[in-house]
Amino acid sequence: MTTIITEPSATPGTVIEPHAIPDPLTEPRPPHLADTATGLPIPAEPDFATHEESRRHRKQRLAAAIRLFGKYGFGEGISGHISVRDPEHEDRFWTNPFGVSFKQVRVADLICVDSTGRVVSGHHPVNPSAFVIHSQIHALHPRAVAAAHGHTPHSRALGALGRLLDPIDQESAAFYGRQVLYGDYEGPSVSLAQGRDIAHHLGDNRAVLLRHHGLITVGGSLDEAVHWFLTYDSCAQVQLLAQAAGTPQTLSHGQALAAREGFGDEQLGHFSFQLLWDEIVAEQPDLLQE
Repeated sequence: MTTIITEPSATPGTVIEPHAIPDPLTEPRPPHLADTATGLPIPAEPDFATHEESRRHRKQRLAAAIRLFGKYGFGEGISGHISVRDPEHEDRFWTNPFGVSFKQVRVADLICVDSTGRVVSGHHPVNPSAFVIHSQIHALHPRAVAAAHGHTPHSRALGALGRLLDPIDQESAAFYGRQVLYGDYEGPSVSLAQGRDIAHHLGDNRAVLLRHHGLITVGGSLDEAVHWFLTYDSCAQVQLLAQAAGTPQTLSHGQALAAREGFGDEQLGHFSFQLLWDEIVAEQPDLLQE
């Protein structure tokens, strides 16, 4: 059955017939499309023979992600943290150490924290807010392998307006129906109860915008979670610019869903980080020091 989409910019009453999309079950894909959900030639995620190999991979990606936060100016004093679940001990997570600049973190500086807040690997203390937020997200959401949190100007500005992302372009559609606003600010997040409340409100979404605070994104991999964070912040900037200039035109419900199928694809989110990995490792190879 052909889906009929009425574009917001169309003359009232005008019906736009979309191009027919081949059914992969009955029609072969054209040669320019790969056999993936998006049709893009995206390689599969790597497999590891041991927990140690997987752990090393996750720690390297984590250090790279933290350096990217530094590169993009996401540092705000001691605030901001990224976590990834340990592949062997699922009640533990790796994160950036307290009091070390995003721009200087190396693999050797990363710390592993258990479910009680005890640092079981590493030589630095844990940021209390990192523990109460990330421990509860990992505990309540088994599929959340990683979580990224920062106090970026664009996310803080959007949160202050009490607005989530509107589907005004393809990138923002990745969060269509997959974001939530958390408005119960009670001061800095240092209690497990508040961390649990944030994790509860996150639900099955991939982003939670904290009013008066910042942004958290999650994913099935460190790569995916960080890509969503970078994209969300960029989309927040675009929305703020568009709203300052006029009244942005949003995608229709059908258009937003179609865009989300592509730009919100988990495999695409994971792969998109690989380009940033290549860039930051070439620019700052010291981050890999163990």
